[in-house]
Amino acid sequence: MLQKVYGLDPLDPEEVIAEYAGYGRRLAPHVVDGVRTIHSCARQRKNILFEGAQGTLLDLDHGTYPYVTSSNPVSGGACIGAGVGPTLIDRVIGVAKAYTTRVGEGPFPTELQGSLNDHLCDRGGEFGTTTGRRRRCGWFDGVIGRYAVEVNGLDCLAITKMDVLDELDEIQVCVAYELDGQRIEHFPCSAEDFARCQPIFETLPGWQSSTADCRSLDELPAAAMSYLRFLAELMEVPIAIVSVGPQRDQTIVVEDPIHGPKRALLSV
Repeated sequence: MLQKVYGLDPLDPEEVIAEYAGYGRRLAPHVVDGVRTIHSCARQRKNILFEGAQGTLLDLDHGTYPYVTSSNPVSGGACIGAGVGPTLIDRVIGVAKAYTTRVGEGPFPTELQGSLNDHLCDRGGEFGTTTGRRRRCGWFDGVIGRYAVEVNGLDCLAITKMDVLDELDEIQVCVAYELDGQRIEHFPCSAEDFARCQPIFETLPGWQSSTADCRSLDELPAAAMSYLRFLAELMEVPIAIVSVGPQRDQTIVVEDPIHGPKRALLSV
């Protein structure tokens, strides 16, 4: 196939084996029995962090099937993947952008078109990590947010990419859907129903100033703080972390996301 389809030189099997055997020797010291290691650490009362990728609506069971992945990226999937019981997990932290994005096909009620979509995509660097495919961008969807809080059992939220909204004069947030003439505030269990949902928005003022240099909540513009409070109240979960850029020092820690809240500024 390499030669006849792609016009490439054939591979030397011995060279490939030698190269990848070398990688194996480098990786070998890091390969452990994951279940034994995790439970050993748990008995020693060490902090254990499970990190998941992809989003709630890509979950095979709880997402927008068939536009999903082949696994369970919701928090419960950590138990299956790591070989632990749910009683070992004592806190769940959700990560959400200050707006909503989606890669690929599937219903997206708050999706934007034209210049606003391009603005969010370009400022937010919204391109698929693996494929480089351009992400679809839209206003924050609070219905999906509440659903994610319930399905994952979130204790707190990290809101990222606040700085992407810096230049907007007004920002919309989806607070409910209209489905067949009825207002609903829950995420529909039917994919066909979800595809027919129209967003119901509330409009909030933008702050039209840079947040990239803010290193504490006190430095954020008043309208940015109002936006965060609105999201926390909408989803009924405290915001523990706010990110205003990709650098580590652009992360504002509101409260300890691991050991629980110490202040209730953005709590409901």
